[in-house]
Amino acid sequence: MRKNNWACFLLILAGIVIGGFIGNLFPSTWLNYGQTFGLSAPIIFDIGIMCITFGLTIKITVASIIGIVIALVIYRFI
Repeated sequence: MRKNNWACFLLILAGIVIGGFIGNLFPSTWLNYGQTFGLSAPIIFDIGIMCITFGLTIKITVASIIGIVIALVIYRFI
């Protein structure tokens, strides 16, 4: 039986979001320890009548990694 890749992607995304939420609930614990990386300043395109701003920042914490692992375990047993 072939598994759906979209289900795996959505489970991993849910694991990241729930893990990040749990990490924010306990800000002074080891669960919220992690690294933030991305663009230091957003890129701004101002063409007169329209201004477009691009920016990306990713924060990986211990809680989000645990969420990814739990999501992969759930996907394996589905």
